Amino acid sequence: MKARTRLLPLGAAAILLPTLLSGNAQAADVLLSQGKPVLVSSVESSSYGGPLAVDGKTSTRWASAEGVDPQFIRIDLGGPSAINRVKLNWEAAYASAYRLEVSNDGSAWTSIKSVTGGNGGTDDLTGLSGRGRYLRLVGTKRATSYGYSLWEMQVYGTSDSSGDTQAPTAPTNLKAGSITASTVDLTWTGSTDNVGVSGYEVLRNGQVVGTTESASYTDSGLSASTAYSYTVRAKDAAGNTSAASNQVQATTQAGGSSFVLAASGDIAEQCTASSSSCIHPKTAALVGQMNPAAVITMGDNQYDDAHIEDFTSYFDKTWGKYKSIMHPVPGNHETYDHTPLGAYKQYFGKIATPNGKTYYSWEMGNWHFVAIDSTEFSPGLAANAISDEQLNWIKQDLQSNTKPCVAAYYHHPRYTSGDHGDNDKMATLWETMVGNKVDLVLNGHDHHYERFYPQNADGDKDAAGPVQIIGGGGGATLYPVKTEHPATAKAISTYGVLKLNMSDNAFSTQLIGLDGKTIDSSPTYTCH
Repeated sequence: MKARTRLLPLGAAAILLPTLLSGNAQAADVLLSQGKPVLVSSVESSSYGGPLAVDGKTSTRWASAEGVDPQFIRIDLGGPSAINRVKLNWEAAYASAYRLEVSNDGSAWTSIKSVTGGNGGTDDLTGLSGRGRYLRLVGTKRATSYGYSLWEMQVYGTSDSSGDTQAPTAPTNLKAGSITASTVDLTWTGSTDNVGVSGYEVLRNGQVVGTTESASYTDSGLSASTAYSYTVRAKDAAGNTSAASNQVQATTQAGGSSFVLAASGDIAEQCTASSSSCIHPKTAALVGQMNPAAVITMGDNQYDDAHIEDFTSYFDKTWGKYKSIMHPVPGNHETYDHTPLGAYKQYFGKIATPNGKTYYSWEMGNWHFVAIDSTEFSPGLAANAISDEQLNWIKQDLQSNTKPCVAAYYHHPRYTSGDHGDNDKMATLWETMVGNKVDLVLNGHDHHYERFYPQNADGDKDAAGPVQIIGGGGGATLYPVKTEHPATAKAISTYGVLKLNMSDNAFSTQLIGLDGKTIDSSPTYTCH
């Protein structure tokens, strides 16, 4: 039989046409999220990581820390995208209230959907109108006493061909600052971009050697008496790369074993980078920009009672990335754990107790470093109630040292213009530092920055004494500066990280602020 073509009446065709178009539009949406990079605010344990929510399996899941609001999961879609639909497959621990947000750069967020009265199961959110490279779900109210848990989070839409294709402007005014036998400090004028600059690539002799979010970088691990050329490129969140900056030449100093250290105390509050007021992620980024040979912490690494879950949820997510090169000491907050110093020892392990004690020494280049546990003679104990065992060890360690330069660090300062005031219980320890020609003493405890001129045992200016620096601006809430000591060279209530420039027979220090700029610089001191 001959097939016949049936013509639809004009009205029927008009009805059918929108249906066909609607089906085609929906079919154009593709799954954008599967297998993409994920960032989460926390995890219940290592078995429930963020990537498990985008692996395409309904037998694996992300689970946040229990009992904490808010929490988030962020997906990097790889480039600007139009987001039309998000499908959430909740586990039993679901959100009764949450919102979806989009961002072009991972910093500035716009809400595209808010949900209240959620009842778990599957939420299939359609008809969305979002545009960005990143999509974030922020849980604001838990439906259970647990956390937030997703079997799968699926984001549908289309890659945005009309997205950001404009590269940032080239960085300018690249300069080489301080140069040692093994390091070069670089600064430049930042780039501009139509959306926002996400970071910079630093090139040494034409090869990328590091990245930074600020307009400064310290290149380290260099050879002495060697010429290097540098340029810098800017990038935005869409992956667009600028032209290279002007080129600068830098020749390292002859010989020696110079190196850079990063140091701070009073660091991790119970907050994450999802909060703009959270400081310890920002100070951790400063450490990365310094590219230090080692990292020193001067106690109160984790607040408030320094339980192990606090260390893993907060400190470990930021400063913890430098754990392999870290040399910590404890502060009074580490003693507030269920077992005093228990979580501190558990988290840091042999790094903090190489000889089985919470005090130890180590060496780098021509420097001898003494890490002291001042919680044994902190406020609350009898005056000068120093552990005889530790004090005898400190004296023996200093007397047997063969290095020409010596630095010591511990939590409680002898002298301070800060909230806690001078600490007479540190007098014997300070006298030990002076008597053994220690060059540099680093402390925390007071949440401010204070650099002293060299002092003698009585706290008077004396070129033969140690330089004492309080670096308590690692992230905890700042304290005010009160009446300054006569020996104070600089005191300011501000956040920042100490950058220590150590050479064979001298040192200098800088305080680097959250904007990557130098707030204070010391003279160069020759070792005693």
